[in-house]
Amino acid sequence: MVKFGVGAYLPQKRSSFATAFRRLTLTIDATTSSFKILVLSGTKEPVHLVFSPISGGLPPKRKIPNVKHTVLVSSCKGGVGKSTVAVNLAVSLSLLPQRLRVGILDLDVFGPSIPTLMGLKGIDEPELTQSGALIPITNHGIPTMSMAYLLPSQPSSNSAPATNEDTPVVWRGLMVQKAVQQLLFQTDWSAGGASSGLDVLVVDLPPGTGDIPLSVGQLVDVDSTVIVTTPDSLALSDVRRGVAMFRKLNLPLTGLIINNAYFVCANCTSKHYLFGDPNDENSAFSEGVRAMGMGGDKILGQLRSDKGVPYALSGGAKEESGPGVMWRTAMQDISERVFEAMKERS
Repeated sequence: MVKFGVGAYLPQKRSSFATAFRRLTLTIDATTSSFKILVLSGTKEPVHLVFSPISGGLPPKRKIPNVKHTVLVSSCKGGVGKSTVAVNLAVSLSLLPQRLRVGILDLDVFGPSIPTLMGLKGIDEPELTQSGALIPITNHGIPTMSMAYLLPSQPSSNSAPATNEDTPVVWRGLMVQKAVQQLLFQTDWSAGGASSGLDVLVVDLPPGTGDIPLSVGQLVDVDSTVIVTTPDSLALSDVRRGVAMFRKLNLPLTGLIINNAYFVCANCTSKHYLFGDPNDENSAFSEGVRAMGMGGDKILGQLRSDKGVPYALSGGAKEESGPGVMWRTAMQDISERVFEAMKERS
């Protein structure tokens, strides 16, 4: 809830009605797009005029077309491996015994990473259905859609061919909202009617609590929300704000993934913690996690550092011992927890 106070300086020669209004208080609730205006009078008997919320308000939340379940992956802070986790979560969900049909939607409009992580960098623009919907681009058996596929190419400074890798998205809020709604509701996850659609769509949200996460929370019927963080207090301070926003939007919070918690060297099986052991109950990080109600069984898993590729499909994830087993076990546990959370909302 945001409240603004505005002074009204009106000429004294105007009508008594006009001179009565001296101060205006505007209260805006961004989560419901409503506002109230309270006008206070400068006379002996204050005049209180309250304008109720805009009629109609937001449309009801709805399912994404041709998608049964929607899973949000958020980090609230950039640079913690959110997109890497989103890709590997999608792959791990598709490898569950249920053989789910899983796709990835990259809503990080200003910094799309999914094409790079999925080996689709520099791909041609997606095709359109007869109705004008975007057809996802598939690799590793996972259909994807990203703003990066839609950006125009720019000529290179040297003789290299033109690409869109350096094309910035310099847009204001209204254009971003339009792009997000198109990616959400005008992408054909049935591949032009070739399939029945997706069982799960993993949505890679941008960092922070801005327009895009807010729009998704207001417009989409979400089944699970996973938050990614690194085990340090600075990242956790942003996570706390994100958790508060998701709760205000009544989104289901499945839990917290602690990424880059440790690494395992090639010559041993010991965990080397980069930010201190997040399991230390007396650390500032653990205290912060408990304070926002995300401790205990809300911690879905701790992932070690990797090379930023779909590790679930690499040879390392198939190792019978060492780091690969630790990573595979953690990611499998996380995907199973997310799947159970989705079933509970079915």
